[in-house]
Amino acid sequence: MAILATKNIHAGYGGMNILNGIDMAIEAGEIGVIIGANGAGKSTSLKAIFGLLHVSEGSIELLGEDITNADPNLLVKMGMAFVPQEKNVFVSLTVQENLEMGAFLRRDNFQRTLDSVYHYFPDLKDKRYQPAGELSGGQRQMVAMGRALMIEPKVLLLDEPTAGLSPLYMNEIFERIVTINREGVGILMVEQNAKQALRIAHKGFVLAAGRNRFTDTGENLLNDPEVAKSFLGG
Repeated sequence: MAILATKNIHAGYGGMNILNGIDMAIEAGEIGVIIGANGAGKSTSLKAIFGLLHVSEGSIELLGEDITNADPNLLVKMGMAFVPQEKNVFVSLTVQENLEMGAFLRRDNFQRTLDSVYHYFPDLKDKRYQPAGELSGGQRQMVAMGRALMIEPKVLLLDEPTAGLSPLYMNEIFERIVTINREGVGILMVEQNAKQALRIAHKGFVLAAGRNRFTDTGENLLNDPEVAKSFLGG
């Protein structure tokens, strides 16, 4: 059974559809990557899944339960976390305060989870008392991902996690995504660095005009001449 699945979802803004029937599914412990040209509906898909955008047609399931148009707070309680591309940290709070904010729905002792986040992102432990606004872009992205992990999610949605990062931090973020996934967290992410993302993906979804253009394993998509020519720069 898929841990997360969308079936023929339609959604958009101001009465105009951006998504025109998207189908995606990832199993527990898989990394799914969404790629495509600008305006294809990549980020819109994540927003629709996380209840930030009304789905007018189709359905979304989490662990076999229909979550179509569910409130984001409910989805967090069910084990889904979302890291948006922008404004994803509280710049005036320290790193540790940001992480603690991620556990606001928990009523148990989350120290073990906090230790786990610092294990994933050692840089953050060294800077835990520093305001997040003083960090580099790569370190801020680590804070945002770490905060999402504080709810111990079953599924993690990432919107352009390496956007604007240096090659060094980009590689580090990809490495952390693989590590987190190996711990059993299903991941669905939108990524502009398509080749690198497909190399770590179990499944890839190539969107065009709000529809699935290609759906296959990451390896097969990398080796598909048409995908390479149209979406991977040759």
